[in-house]
Amino acid sequence: MNENTFTAAPDDLSRETYCILGIPIDAIEMPAVLRTIDAAAESGRPFILSTPNLNFLVTSQTDPEFRESVLLSDLCPPDGMPIIWIARLLGIPIKRRVAGSDIFPALKARSGLQRPLKIFLFGSTEPVAAAAAEQINSNSVNLKCVGWLCPQFGNVDELSEDRFIDRINASNADFLMAALGPRNGQLWLLRNHFRLRVPIRAHLGATINFLAGSVKRAPYLVQRLGLEWLYRIKEEPRLFGRYWHDGGVLLRLLLTRILPLTIAARWWQLRADRGSHDFVIVETHNGPNVTLSISGDATAKEVPRAIVAFRHAVASQKPVAVDLSRTTAIDPRFFGLFLMLRKLLKGRGFGLHFVGVSRGLGRQFRLNGIDYLLTPSAQL
Repeated sequence: MNENTFTAAPDDLSRETYCILGIPIDAIEMPAVLRTIDAAAESGRPFILSTPNLNFLVTSQTDPEFRESVLLSDLCPPDGMPIIWIARLLGIPIKRRVAGSDIFPALKARSGLQRPLKIFLFGSTEPVAAAAAEQINSNSVNLKCVGWLCPQFGNVDELSEDRFIDRINASNADFLMAALGPRNGQLWLLRNHFRLRVPIRAHLGATINFLAGSVKRAPYLVQRLGLEWLYRIKEEPRLFGRYWHDGGVLLRLLLTRILPLTIAARWWQLRADRGSHDFVIVETHNGPNVTLSISGDATAKEVPRAIVAFRHAVASQKPVAVDLSRTTAIDPRFFGLFLMLRKLLKGRGFGLHFVGVSRGLGRQFRLNGIDYLLTPSAQL
């Protein structure tokens, strides 16, 4: 295997993943997230946890490397309320947030574990990291902070120096929690994937501040109302510019993509009620490639059948082409499955590309934010 490919988790195709404006969002709730973290710690395999919020969604529209860090993540629970609102508009069954800031309290509150989960903190400041470590280690046998490292300043390359990576690896931690700023944190995890030895990695910048008590988190009712961003501005006025920018981009996406997708989803539902096109998927081998030809409506109910075919194609150890010349519609669940197929293939050093994409399907790719999959640079 090429050393520059990610080792994909064995169950990527089994994830209930939806494509929301170009990034994968897992329909998963906190108990399942905690079980997944436990399994990742036990296996020792590299496992990237990303917690997409509105800023992730906005940044991924114009930053391909940042988007790639999310696409190659092993779990993407929905952090921000705007993600939930968009899901509801599109009829996607994602009902509630799984905020990154809630994960550590939930890990700490569990019972019956055989050993504590060892945590290493990277980023923030010495006083904040020390206070967060003390909070993690207090009154709990489930978590143990085994160290922290606070470089203070530096770009992604400077933060990737051997002295930092070696210190992190020497900790023998199970869970690396980075706090380097959303973009730098995701890019740092992506670029150092093969150098890090800590199995679970996540950028959870605000979590360290909440644990340390340096920033107060919004009351529960404010969180439920989707107004945590407003409370964050009160606590950290410097965030106003980011929220103002992200809100403007969200409004544009609402008008140009989300509303057209919402109308299309209602139309497809009416058409499905009258009888949908039969779904058929056929695998053929053409020399060095495998071609999967999809006919009919590629929707959530057909995903189990598609998973079987996708797994078989991946097992052939060849690049995969998906022929959509006879495909009539694709919904967000099936687009999410395509993202998982791409991740699985990329983990094995193979490409995914699409052929026979009609003008109508091309518009679906564009509205769903994954027209990047149709470009040659996205095939690997």
